[in-house]
Amino acid sequence: MRNHQDASDNLPLRRRFEYDSSVDRFSERHFHGLDYDTRSCRNMCNDCMARVPYATLIATIMCCLGVGIFCGTMYRGVTLGSLMMDQVFHLRLGWLEAVQLTFATIGASMAALGFMILCVGCLATGATRHKVYRAWRSRVGGRISCAVFMTITYILQLVWLLIFAFLVIITWIFTIFWGLCSNPHVQALDQCIDFTQFSFIFPNNTRVDDMKVCGPQEVKLFCKDFVEKAEVMFILATVAAMLVVLSLIHYLMCLSANYAHIRDHEKFQELQELQYLQDAGDPDSPQSGMGTLSSHRGKDRF
Repeated sequence: MRNHQDASDNLPLRRRFEYDSSVDRFSERHFHGLDYDTRSCRNMCNDCMARVPYATLIATIMCCLGVGIFCGTMYRGVTLGSLMMDQVFHLRLGWLEAVQLTFATIGASMAALGFMILCVGCLATGATRHKVYRAWRSRVGGRISCAVFMTITYILQLVWLLIFAFLVIITWIFTIFWGLCSNPHVQALDQCIDFTQFSFIFPNNTRVDDMKVCGPQEVKLFCKDFVEKAEVMFILATVAAMLVVLSLIHYLMCLSANYAHIRDHEKFQELQELQYLQDAGDPDSPQSGMGTLSSHRGKDRF
């Protein structure tokens, strides 16, 4: 009986290994470089920081900041413009109220888009990408989502460029108004501000007297209460629109990089498995060749 037990111990398939490194080498815990038993708080913090898409996060902060300033300043600027047309030129423009509601819609839409792109960036960064986009279908879905957001961002960039150009024109017009208010003859109330030469801007039924700003009350309303404050609002709105355009350009770069990372993830994963298979024959191998592959994970935070 003892001889039978010794013979069974000498069989290759029943041989007892003192080290299980060859088996643990291909486990999921070792594949991702994780050791949950020995990880410290510092390693956990480093792992969390490695999953943050810093480039997309910066673009999201720029976008939210720009959209917030744009909506606030444009809402105030349109309100001042509506009051100026009503109290100075005696014109009632009802469509300006719809424009104010449009600004709130733009702010909510851009904020939602920014956070959705940030979620896509988080899924395509670091070790999260290795878990989420492991299957073929998930990689195809990730590439499609990046392509869709790239298309939307490109269209929005064109729209915001038009908004920026429109704000430049509006700011230039209010700067001309402020220059007219700075005229010494107007400040001394010796001369009226005459807009009759711009009669094509006003409706056809506008009276000639309504196109002139005369008297201390109207000059004060036009220059101090409306033009001076509205010009500051439109300058800030122009700067905010430029910030949004820069954030959208930043989004396009980040989405392009994430698309490339998801597309090349399968090749990189096969290269990793091939490296592990080559090192499987030597359990005590320091795996010096994996330095380049592991360092690649820290360079894809988009």
